[in-house]
Amino acid sequence: MSETAAGRHRGKAVGDREKTAKRLLNASAEKFYDPQVDIDWDAPMLEGAPYLPEHRVSLYGTSLWDGLSQEQRLELGRHEAVSMVSYGIYAEVALMHLLLRIVAEGDPSSRHSQYTLTEIGDECRHSTMFGRFIGKSGLPAYRQPWLAAHAFKFISLIPIGPVSYGMALLIEEILDRGQRETMVDESLQPHMRMLNRIHVLEEARHISFAREELVRSAEKLNRFQLWLNRLVLAVAANGVTIALVNPRVYAAVGIRPLTGHRAAMNNPHYQQTMQFMAERMLRFFEETGMLKGRLIKALWRRSRLMPR
Repeated sequence: MSETAAGRHRGKAVGDREKTAKRLLNASAEKFYDPQVDIDWDAPMLEGAPYLPEHRVSLYGTSLWDGLSQEQRLELGRHEAVSMVSYGIYAEVALMHLLLRIVAEGDPSSRHSQYTLTEIGDECRHSTMFGRFIGKSGLPAYRQPWLAAHAFKFISLIPIGPVSYGMALLIEEILDRGQRETMVDESLQPHMRMLNRIHVLEEARHISFAREELVRSAEKLNRFQLWLNRLVLAVAANGVTIALVNPRVYAAVGIRPLTGHRAAMNNPHYQQTMQFMAERMLRFFEETGMLKGRLIKALWRRSRLMPR
């Protein structure tokens, strides 16, 4: 490609990026929630209403599940919901580190940087909403296991490119898919449904942004750099199942954390849940070449997000 043609190509890419950012800025201004006022925090939790659909609780279908009373099943679902929301806070904090770097390394006068700042504002509101929900649940937040906590720190250090936007999708799309199902389930706690509805609406913009940036950034890399990005993303995927449901949740119903964790990881029902949550994201990764290679696919299968 000649220098002139390369310059035109870069100019088109920048122009497309600015158009996307302008569209997302307009959408953010037209439709957003303020969780402080759009959720009725003064309303009591409904006694006996589940926090998660029964079939999405990690031990559903196991012999451990069969040994639990209905009250214990509801309690385990409550703890798992709080664990997932706690994960959402730590994951979004890591994502905000990444977004701040994009702003710092870019042109602050561009629509791209301005939308990135808008997304950071969204994530701040979401994390505040998650924290308030945890307080409302009556349970303490679940801090991330050592490995997951250090993995989140690593996200803020990786170069901006396909892997960083892929990790943003790994954080956002998995929660989004599960929340789309639960936000319309009228049997669940109303606070949980509204939290999910708010998050889904605003994360749709974030997902669109990350997907387009992943494609644009991948076009700039050579084959080895792309392979390295795929590898790091596949390794990161293996921490998601551990981070989402903290093994300590099982102690709430009298099950040793390690016993419960092993049962969940080997539970076909829970594996189907994780694959359901990751399905849309993995389809996009397949289409964009982020799943190429035997080693890459083997790592994704090991994560339980991709069917074996």
